[in-house]
Amino acid sequence: MNKTEFTILPGKQELWITRWFDAPRELVFKAYTDPEIIPKWWGPAYLTTTIEVLEPRAGGQWRFVQRDPEGNLHVFHGVFHEVTAPERIVQTFEYAGAPRYVQLETLTLEEIGVRTKMTAHSVFESVEARDSMVAAGMEGGFDEGMERLTRLLETLEEQA
Repeated sequence: MNKTEFTILPGKQELWITRWFDAPRELVFKAYTDPEIIPKWWGPAYLTTTIEVLEPRAGGQWRFVQRDPEGNLHVFHGVFHEVTAPERIVQTFEYAGAPRYVQLETLTLEEIGVRTKMTAHSVFESVEARDSMVAAGMEGGFDEGMERLTRLLETLEEQA
């Protein structure tokens, strides 16, 4: 069973997330960059995700809007600094509800045998910013998204 591993060290302004997928690296990369696929797995299932902007290239922007059942909006956005298919994405990540907490994320996909190891390294502006994101429930939302992505990758691989 694959599970999401979080490394959150006290007093540091960064964190690491690791997850293994039983899918080829190209398919995992596609799931991170295809506007038709992302809404099917990004974040908790009770939220509806809409991709407003997705330009997966250096200098390109992204903007995702999530709506909860009560109609409340949660807006996330950033800028891509590097997109090297199918192995690496470097981007900023900002939640509009906490605009002073911008983080730099580096997503690395390694193909090891028939599996893909995803490592996400996020650097925050401060320890306070990182701790605030963690306290807001980042782990639970991210983990649920990874569970949804795992199931989706199985379906996408069967269709290929």
